[in-house]
Amino acid sequence: MLRFHFTQEDLTRVRVATEPHALWEIAVSLHRLQTREGRWAYGPWFRTACDSLRRAGLERTVKSFLLPLFPRASYFPDFLTPPEGTLGLDAGLEAVLATPQARVVSEVDALARGVGAPAWARRLTERDMREQLVDALRAYHRAVIAPHEERIQERLHAERARHAHTLFHAGTEGMLSRLGPTIRWRPPVLEVDPYPDRRDVHLDGRGLLLIPSHFCWHTPVSLADPGLPPMLLYPLHHPPATTSHTDSPPLNLLLGPTRAAILRASATGSTTTEAARRAGVTPTTASHHTAVLRDAGLIISHRHANTVLHTLTPLGAALLRTGRGSH
Repeated sequence: MLRFHFTQEDLTRVRVATEPHALWEIAVSLHRLQTREGRWAYGPWFRTACDSLRRAGLERTVKSFLLPLFPRASYFPDFLTPPEGTLGLDAGLEAVLATPQARVVSEVDALARGVGAPAWARRLTERDMREQLVDALRAYHRAVIAPHEERIQERLHAERARHAHTLFHAGTEGMLSRLGPTIRWRPPVLEVDPYPDRRDVHLDGRGLLLIPSHFCWHTPVSLADPGLPPMLLYPLHHPPATTSHTDSPPLNLLLGPTRAAILRASATGSTTTEAARRAGVTPTTASHHTAVLRDAGLIISHRHANTVLHTLTPLGAALLRTGRGSH
């Protein structure tokens, strides 16, 4: 179990990342390649990722260079996912390059004590070796993450809108209580259970950065070193699903073409106006159909100021997947 201990000051310093954390998305996407857990949700990405890595000639690099540094285990080096990753890929990679040698040695040794580290890992103290690592991470990102960045951004913005709505109506504690099924707010402690090990992090006024992640599946992740800026990477609110924008006759027959189009639009988060545009109807008509979909348990609607954002429920996502499979 992972436990974050909050003070009153910490509650005023909870933030949500404004952009995807490029290095964390690399890390947890590499975890997706190492397990079948969640494969049903990432199936389309997995297939295209494998093809892209093969075409780019990166299969060997990923297998022998990246996967050993990012094992799907209780620990991998914190310096590989620096806070600067929230500023973009380039900033994150520059921070990897700038990591002090002593810290690299310490964290590689911790990896070796855990699941084991390849003999060459200690050479990451050398600038040339870290430049090779940065080049490999950049090539991997270009091949399998960059093609999906627009969708990842859309899902993150939908999540931030959900948090803004909750924060407005229920405050910070309300937001903390709605992060996901494995995260529980028991004032003044935020618990993550299950978690690979038992750890208590006392925030002591530093606050907590929440980083919604597209590729994180089921179990949230945090940095191992409690002295680093506190953060929690957690799965986005709804199971990832790649949505086809083509017509789906079975879904159209079940819901009607207008509601089917609005349901598809909600897969990446859609306002009423955007859903109306996708469905080719007026916002008033779209509002009527979103109410029907909401009552059926297929979407959730969040109001923020004068905008209503519609996102899928797990049931709605499952219905879309079924519709695609029948096409």
